[in-house]
Amino acid sequence: MAYKSINPYNNELLHSYDNATADEVETAIAQGHALYKQWRNDAVNSRQALLNKLADYFEAHEQELAEVLTKEMGKRIVEAKGEVALTAMIARYYAKNAEQILQPAQVESVMGDAQIINRPLGVILAVEPWNFPYYQIIRVFAPNFMAGNPVILKHAANTPGSADAFEKVVEAIGAPKGAFKNLFVTHDQIADILADDRVQGLAFTGSEAGGRILAKEAGANLKKSSLELGGNDAFIILDDANFVELDKIIGQARLYNAGQVCTSSKRFIVTKQNYQKVLALLTEKFTGVHVGDPLDPATKLAPLSTVKAKKLLVEQVQKALDGGAKLAFGTVDTDLETAHFDPIILTNVTPDNPMYDTEFFGPVGQVYEVADEAAAIKLANDSHYGLSGIVFSGDAKHGTEVASQIETGAVFVNSYGGTLPELIFGGVKNSGYGRELGEEGIKTFVNQELIVTRQQPIDLNNAGGGFV
Repeated sequence: MAYKSINPYNNELLHSYDNATADEVETAIAQGHALYKQWRNDAVNSRQALLNKLADYFEAHEQELAEVLTKEMGKRIVEAKGEVALTAMIARYYAKNAEQILQPAQVESVMGDAQIINRPLGVILAVEPWNFPYYQIIRVFAPNFMAGNPVILKHAANTPGSADAFEKVVEAIGAPKGAFKNLFVTHDQIADILADDRVQGLAFTGSEAGGRILAKEAGANLKKSSLELGGNDAFIILDDANFVELDKIIGQARLYNAGQVCTSSKRFIVTKQNYQKVLALLTEKFTGVHVGDPLDPATKLAPLSTVKAKKLLVEQVQKALDGGAKLAFGTVDTDLETAHFDPIILTNVTPDNPMYDTEFFGPVGQVYEVADEAAAIKLANDSHYGLSGIVFSGDAKHGTEVASQIETGAVFVNSYGGTLPELIFGGVKNSGYGRELGEEGIKTFVNQELIVTRQQPIDLNNAGGGFV
């Protein structure tokens, strides 16, 4: 596995990185495990100041850290700055709230004074993707740092510079050795790390295929895992949708981060009454949007992350067209010398199309016409993914009723689907399992230890049932 930082806008090689040695892997695990042994006896708030310091650093170095993302992954500079700000926000959220979330919970029981205490598990391996290089790290690192779990990171092969930058921030704030370590490891080394008794969990975000492989590795070693494996999110537009509000978000719902977002709207599902109107609106939003220099604040669309990603997207689109889909807007750029891909719209993607339930990871909008609301809900649920979605309705209460019928991890009613530290994140079906962020996110890798205390021993002869 070659870790190379390549600017997808101009194919410039920025830096290459050597794979981690066996000794480096062992040192990372040993230091993390030793720190876990110390942290498990420390108060949660003993780490609060350091995490706030990390947030301070990200805020103070916004431009510098954002440029790493833009040059390496191709993210527009305005979006990169937003990611830097979000990274700081998540760090502050857990610094502020972790102690309260993890405080002991009392349980009423005839057995005695029962309480559940939240204890760290140990070293956690995070295997993360390239589309939000800092955000993907912080949503694992921040809650586990406060919970007392050291983190080892294996980042995507095309964003090693972002991983290196994050590690340098952790070092700069004075975090103890072992708290966070980025390793440029091979697939075989990942398996070795998961097999190590000192490593207690896996947090993975990536492809469905990758999730199956790593979940199998984790399961074989009896290690807890959380998986986020992408989505084919529906954007349902009902008969009474407010088009003034819809106009504000429908374009960005697909084009943000060049469409390379697990939770971006891939399938626009529209009742017959508004189908042509929505198709025209989406066409308007896509018209004139072309790939430009992501370092230029005026650029509206960034390139895809790599030429390899473009090749896959081109192949998927061609299969869809060969399967009967229609190209309603745009042209397919098949030049594989660059990662540039301008927006297109597909229609007539029927259930017998080989790409019907495929996640197009790029600026490809699919528009579906359905007879009515019931058909919209049925189509939205006709997917083996279930990560997120959007419902637009003139009646917010009714929109919420429709949202509750969607089989997915989250639905946003009359709003752009986004992420904030307090909102849990995760999916159902083949979008994975487990939750990150929010209160649930910090409890993913903790030992909820039950402690029951009595002043006097129980008389087992007169205790009745409940003992095994």
